[in-house]
Amino acid sequence: MQRGIELAEQKQYDAAIAEFTKAIEANPKDPRGYTNRGTAYRGSNRLPDAYADFSKAIEVAPKDEVAYRERGMTAVMQNQFDAALPDFDKAIELKPDDAYAYKFRGFAEIGLNQWDKAVADFTTAIQKQPDDQQSYDRRAWANRNLKNYDVAVADYTVLIEKNPNDAEHLVKRGSTYTSLQQYEKAIADYQAALKLKPDDYDTVQRLQYAQSMLAAKNASPVPSPSPTPTPGPGLITPLNVGIAIAVLIIIAVVVRFLTRGKAEETSNRIR
Repeated sequence: MQRGIELAEQKQYDAAIAEFTKAIEANPKDPRGYTNRGTAYRGSNRLPDAYADFSKAIEVAPKDEVAYRERGMTAVMQNQFDAALPDFDKAIELKPDDAYAYKFRGFAEIGLNQWDKAVADFTTAIQKQPDDQQSYDRRAWANRNLKNYDVAVADYTVLIEKNPNDAEHLVKRGSTYTSLQQYEKAIADYQAALKLKPDDYDTVQRLQYAQSMLAAKNASPVPSPSPTPTPGPGLITPLNVGIAIAVLIIIAVVVRFLTRGKAEETSNRIR
C-alpha cells in the first residue's frame, strides 16, 4: 500500500495500480486499497475503472465518506453531474466538516447551472478552508453567471493579492470589469496581464475591445441636424378650387330659386 502511494505521488500511475492491486489481493476487506487504486486510475484518465473501484470501496465500507466524495468527483469528470450530487450529499452527511465535499458538490452544481447553490457551497468550502484558491475562482465564476459582478471582482482581487503574478486572474477580473462597463480598470488589468504574458492573443483582443468601448463612451455626441421646415400648402389647391366652385353653384341655385315665379318688369314705352 505504501509503495503504491509513493508511486502515485510521483505520477507513476501504472506502477501504483499494480501495487494497490497486490494490496487488495492481500486484504480485500480494506477499503483503502480500492480508494487508492481508484485515485491512481483517475490519474491515468481511466475514469470508468476509477468509478468502479470507488463503488467497491463503498460496498466494503458504506460509511467511508472519502469513497463517496471521490466517486462523486469521478462522476463530475465524466459530466455525470446528477449522479454526482447524491454522493456528495452522503459524504457531507458522514463528515460535515469536509471542505472538499462542499467544493466538489459546487463543481457539480456549476455543471447543472445551479449558480446559487454553487455559490453557497463554495462559500462553505472557503469558510472551512480559506486558503483553497480554486474555491474562490469557482465562486467568482458562479457569481458572474448570476451577474453579481462586484462580488466576483472581490474574489478575483483576493486571488490576485495572494499571487500578484497570476495573469489568468488579472484577465478574469478585467473581463468582469468590462461587464461592469468599468473600462479603465479592465484596461489596467489586461495591461498588467500582458506584462506577465506578452504573447497572449486573447488578452490582446480583450484589451482592444475595452479600449474601443472606452473611446466610444468618451466620444462627444454629434448633434443631430435641425429638421428642414416643410412649406405649408398655398391657397390655390385642388381642394380649395373645388370648394369655391361648389359655393358658386350653391349661390346660383339659391338665386334661381328666389327669382322663380316673379313677373318680369315691363317698360311703358310703346313700340
